[in-house]
Amino acid sequence: MDFPVMTYEHVDTTNNQITFDVKRTEEVSVAKNGKVDPPHRHNFFTIIIVKKAIGTHVIDFNEYSLGDKQIYFISPGQVHQIIEKQKPYGWVITFSNQFLINNVIDSCFIENINLFTDYGQSPPLLLDSKQYKILHQYSSQLYDTVHSQMQFKEEALSSLLKLFLIACNNFYTPQQQNTQQLHAGSTILKEYKRLVEYHFSEWHLVQQYAEALHVTSDHLNRTIKTLIGKTAKEYLQSRIIVAAKRLLFFTDQTTKEIGYTLGFSEPSNFSNFFKKCTGISPSKFKNKKRE
Repeated sequence: MDFPVMTYEHVDTTNNQITFDVKRTEEVSVAKNGKVDPPHRHNFFTIIIVKKAIGTHVIDFNEYSLGDKQIYFISPGQVHQIIEKQKPYGWVITFSNQFLINNVIDSCFIENINLFTDYGQSPPLLLDSKQYKILHQYSSQLYDTVHSQMQFKEEALSSLLKLFLIACNNFYTPQQQNTQQLHAGSTILKEYKRLVEYHFSEWHLVQQYAEALHVTSDHLNRTIKTLIGKTAKEYLQSRIIVAAKRLLFFTDQTTKEIGYTLGFSEPSNFSNFFKKCTGISPSKFKNKKRE
């Protein structure tokens, strides 16, 4: 039988009109009575600020050890699961695309800060004590604002969110590229991501995307590498592998069927690609859900 992935559609399950929320992780843990959620996805952005925790965070089949002073950025559609060994402390910030639209926060801003990884590795941002203190203050202000009746509440939340994300970006990114290069590269990155999302099951070569973008393959690889730390080829492979893993783990489709679904002309081509990228065969990965 298939194992459908639970999807949380709204920031607040009790009120579909709420587009932004902040909770303390200890409150979330108590509300769940310590139970572990099954793997699930959100149709909104999630930021988990970890003050103190022990356990595991699995994002699109990649495992990360929960630890003190971490931040996780989870994009809409990413499948994740948190397994805590003790009561966690910190914050969970959630916001929808509608919140961005309502507050005139351009989607390019979210893409350009390069914090939310669509596919592949999504490691946490590791903070030192000074950095954590800064982000803790923003988180506390966001929490207090969410639970207030102040005037211009939405405007305050959007401003604080942008300051929070800019601070995170500064902690991540060495200030070495000039603004003009970043702007030009970000335009290519945005279009490349859009094309990959539409065509990853048809176009498996970087050259196909480069031609659609009217640039060379080398230029595309270098540009993407500069902005997100992986080449265009690696990003494309990550997107295909994540789709493959989801189909292998959460459906009863055969390896052969999945290979054809993802645009491979022969099952052996898919198996070889999967093993080269992950180190194990599709069948071995599929058997994991029975363990």
